[in-house]
Amino acid sequence: MGYRLSKIYTRTGDAGTTGLGDGSRVGKDAPRVAALGDVDELNAIIGMLLCEEIPDEVRNLLTGVQHDLFDLGGELSVPGGSFLKDTQPGRLETAIDRFNGELEPLKEFILPGGTRAAALTHHARTVCRRAERTIVALAYNEAVSESARKYLNRLSDLLFVLARWLNKHAGRGNVLWQKGKNA
Repeated sequence: MGYRLSKIYTRTGDAGTTGLGDGSRVGKDAPRVAALGDVDELNAIIGMLLCEEIPDEVRNLLTGVQHDLFDLGGELSVPGGSFLKDTQPGRLETAIDRFNGELEPLKEFILPGGTRAAALTHHARTVCRRAERTIVALAYNEAVSESARKYLNRLSDLLFVLARWLNKHAGRGNVLWQKGKNA
């Protein structure tokens, strides 16, 4: 980082624009800014999850994910930038295989819930899917790296598996969907 933030407010965004990492200014409602916001929200929810009592291996994994999401945010803030490495989505695949290997095959759809940590993980998963959709929409008109799209796709899968794993680790079952339960 070339400079440190010593003053938090600049008043430069008062007219509804924001600065990107390349020095350009865009509307705060621009698709790139929306994608940045979704990735930032995802990172904040993972931060909430990290406030829970979770196993160290999950804590370490998710802390690494937070750093990856900052890489992704940096990439999004510099149009044409490429900060994520091709290895980062593969690292998530390895984690998916590791945690999913301890779970029974899924036979039913599940509802978000069980433990608080699992519910927060499901919440992060839904925001991750939104961030992925936002980045896919951005990629129709602007450059977005393939690694960025792959990373969010794998991360949502990882979060789904982790939610199930956290429930199992806590001795709780997943909440199974019951079609027509209240019909």
